[in-house]
Amino acid sequence: MDSEIAIDIAAPPALVFALARDVERWSTLLPHYARSSVVDRAPDGVVAADFIARRPLVPVLGLALPVAWRARTWNDPAALRLRFRHIAGATRGMDVTWRIEPGTDGCRVVIEHRFASRLPGFAAFVDRAFTRPIAGRTLATFKALAESVQSALAESMQSGVASPANPTT
Repeated sequence: MDSEIAIDIAAPPALVFALARDVERWSTLLPHYARSSVVDRAPDGVVAADFIARRPLVPVLGLALPVAWRARTWNDPAALRLRFRHIAGATRGMDVTWRIEPGTDGCRVVIEHRFASRLPGFAAFVDRAFTRPIAGRTLATFKALAESVQSALAESMQSGVASPANPTT
């Protein structure tokens, strides 16, 4: 099963990459993530992290199903890529690539999922029932975060207030 989900974000690619690459903070940044903790950090920067995301079942009642997995993750700042290889959980073997591509008014973020299961139909079920809903919420939340940060930076630059992008000395 190969699937792709994408979103356009009105913020610089480097900003989106900076927010998304720090997987250890995902449970702080993403309200649907209950946990994102690094369990191993290799000298080359590759980390193994445990994730638990909540998949809404009955949103109006706040009922959600916890979905857990462990992944090795690494990133390529020059290419603006994030990589994940699921090493534990029901999605063991899933390969995920985030591509952050420059656009005219910001960037486009594309998440590709590749997953093969020995059970017929299981990969397609996982994609429709879990991968797409969780990845969609993740992209929407990073969009809101990046666009808010970009807007605040633009406002502070217009008003002459010091910001990380416009420090006063």
